[in-house]
Amino acid sequence: MAIDPRGEDSGASSAVPGRTVRFPGEPHDVTGARLAAEEFLGALAETVPPTAPECWHDIVLIVTELASNAVQFAPGPFELGLRPTFDGVHVTLHDTSAVMPAPRRFRPDTGSGGIGWYLIETLCTQVSVVPDGTGKEVHVFLPW
Repeated sequence: MAIDPRGEDSGASSAVPGRTVRFPGEPHDVTGARLAAEEFLGALAETVPPTAPECWHDIVLIVTELASNAVQFAPGPFELGLRPTFDGVHVTLHDTSAVMPAPRRFRPDTGSGGIGWYLIETLCTQVSVVPDGTGKEVHVFLPW
């Protein structure tokens, strides 16, 4: 059984393997990312039930936002990673844009969005963005 770096035994991380899914970056891939998250969470829930019902929905919402941002703002493919941690889920999304994400002004009258990054920063316990030579990787941690 794997041991968490913080010294706690992590039954979830040893029983449910992480998943990585690659997408070409088309609009319908946002749905594919949601479905991949749902499948991963279904397997995780069989081993470790969520601590609250909203945990499942929050993770699916964040995956949707990350995938949507990748499709809208980064040309080309993206890669979604999901893995259990000792107390939650670590989601990563690698895209091809080196531009760092930042909150935009929410303007509901224009339909141009602007709320996604606020949701990510609000619902996730940790958020980090790591640039690399081919784009960036967004890391978020959510409770489970």
